[in-house]
Amino acid sequence: MRNLRVYRYVDAVARLGSIRKAAEHLAVTPSALNRRILALEEELGVQLFERRSRGVRLNTAGELVIHLFRRQLADVERVKSQLSDLSGLRRGHVSIACSNAVLPFFLPRQIHLYQEEHPGVTFSVQIRDGEAAEKALLEYSADLAIVFEPLRLNDFQTVLTVRQPIHAVMARDHPLARTETLRLTDCLAYPLALPSAPYAVRLLLQAAAEKASLRLEPAVESESYILLRTFAGLGQAITFEIEIGVPPHLIDDSLVSVPVELGGNLHGLLHLAQLRGRTLSVAAAGFAHHLSNVFVSEYEAV
Repeated sequence: MRNLRVYRYVDAVARLGSIRKAAEHLAVTPSALNRRILALEEELGVQLFERRSRGVRLNTAGELVIHLFRRQLADVERVKSQLSDLSGLRRGHVSIACSNAVLPFFLPRQIHLYQEEHPGVTFSVQIRDGEAAEKALLEYSADLAIVFEPLRLNDFQTVLTVRQPIHAVMARDHPLARTETLRLTDCLAYPLALPSAPYAVRLLLQAAAEKASLRLEPAVESESYILLRTFAGLGQAITFEIEIGVPPHLIDDSLVSVPVELGGNLHGLLHLAQLRGRTLSVAAAGFAHHLSNVFVSEYEAV
């Protein structure tokens, strides 16, 4: 266990790219932290970091070593969680990398429900999409990823995938608010508030528009769903989210959501994933099981 502190030191320096910043994070002096790193490099007989004028960066040897350290740190946390479970304490920590869409309503509720049964389990949530979510899993900074797009690399294991239709979100007094189902052409008669191009919702809308020879011309575009939703509530603009991002037919007193038929079997897929070959802690595995049950009961599994 003595080596775990050194592992955490190296991990912090690698993540923050600076001995000074890592020292502040770890509550040690920069000189003491630097001595620990130098001692480890001497013990291994190889440098782990490239020293630069603006910080440090892992070299090739460092990349190999950090993967081992992070895996061992994750294994220790898993065993600690198992020991707590055996003792009846049911403690642990779950780290999640997720798309923006699951943040406002779905994920807070699921964390709350899980903590009601397991009050000793804590959570940390990072907003990560696509490659950023993949990186978080690879670096062991996330146990689970919930993303509205596939994880492409072979290092990832999809626990469950659910189909996610697109919903139009608009003010409660909008002319289309009482419609049961909309077509994309219906929405184009009003100002559009669209997610930025890299987001999967935008890509789906773009694909549907191109297939129908339509053109999307947003009045506002942003990475923030909160901004887009707020803007839509102020007038006659329409924004778009996936089903899990909005409670059925209702977001709040001023907004409603209506399913959009994109045509051509176009739909989104939400993935719950973990790093392939990684044994999750009791807490993380339990939460993954909880999410899987919710997905199967409330959405269409693929």
